[in-house]
Amino acid sequence: MPEIRAYAAQSPTSGLAPTTIVRRDPRPDDVVIEVAYCGICHTDLSQTRDEWGGATYPMVPGHEITGIVRAVGSAVTDLPVGARVGVGCFVDGGCSRGHGDREHEHQDLDNLVLTYNGREHDGAPTYGGYAQTIVVKRAYVLEIPDALPLDAAAPLLCAGITLYSPLVHWRAGPGRKVAIVGLGGLGHLGVKLARAFGAEVTVLSRGEGKRADALALGAHDYHATSDPQTFARLAGRFDLVIITVGATLDWNAYLRLVRREGALVLVGMPDAPGEVSGFELLSQRRSLAGSGIGGIPETARMLEFCARHGITADIETVAIQDVAAAYARVDRSDVRYRFVIDMKTLSRDPGV
Repeated sequence: MPEIRAYAAQSPTSGLAPTTIVRRDPRPDDVVIEVAYCGICHTDLSQTRDEWGGATYPMVPGHEITGIVRAVGSAVTDLPVGARVGVGCFVDGGCSRGHGDREHEHQDLDNLVLTYNGREHDGAPTYGGYAQTIVVKRAYVLEIPDALPLDAAAPLLCAGITLYSPLVHWRAGPGRKVAIVGLGGLGHLGVKLARAFGAEVTVLSRGEGKRADALALGAHDYHATSDPQTFARLAGRFDLVIITVGATLDWNAYLRLVRREGALVLVGMPDAPGEVSGFELLSQRRSLAGSGIGGIPETARMLEFCARHGITADIETVAIQDVAAAYARVDRSDVRYRFVIDMKTLSRDPGV
């Protein structure tokens, strides 16, 4: 089994540092991918710091992976060496074990194998995309359309599908009014995708600082939630409100923005429990829901949709050696709008 270079956290407080890891030899249904780019998701920060509990170390983060196929197993006949591919948040699931379905496989938590900080079905730890290569079952490898550059496409494998899936499920499209709450790594893609679906898009952000960015990204309107008049002015306006921020908000205030039989959907992870008034739900048959990533078939459809509409993430590319500084800036929400690591820079680390 080959040793490869990677960056890993050795404990919740160690930060990331160069190391070597072992990847498995490819099995008949495996694909060996040379990692070209890997996006930095806020989940990477939370997992390496064990903020959600259950972390295992050493931990190699990264689940927004794009690269080039370098080898395939004997049973892989539909993906040539040299193909442009991607890997998202999981690398195995219930379907490979004879149950579940591909569309909802990501919700089969008992069998889901995360791309990193997880365990294969044989018990081996999974290591993510902050590494030279990754070995993944063919069924979990996504082809990247030629129209999408590998660097700006990387965040689509997590952030992109996280917004595409609820927009499809709650039927964003012409005649529908959609509000995107928060304009960060998730929110900026939500604006682009909702606009491409034909919806009328409004961005809600705390202050006025991101108004120009929101409109440039395609939003039709923008409102600052720090203005108490915003919630009165927009009451009952939206068919769909998507919360992209990782914070606990006044859910009742946001529910009042939803029109009859509309939905308030959380895609950002709240940092604490919140209270919800039954009246705000019952009186207008509103829904409060959550949504996370999507299955492999839906992710493939998302990539094709983005290719047709010219949608990629707005990125800042960084060297792997600068990942600590990038993490610090993500903590401060100081990025427009997603960091992507150029994994070729991993070769600069001598003696690893």
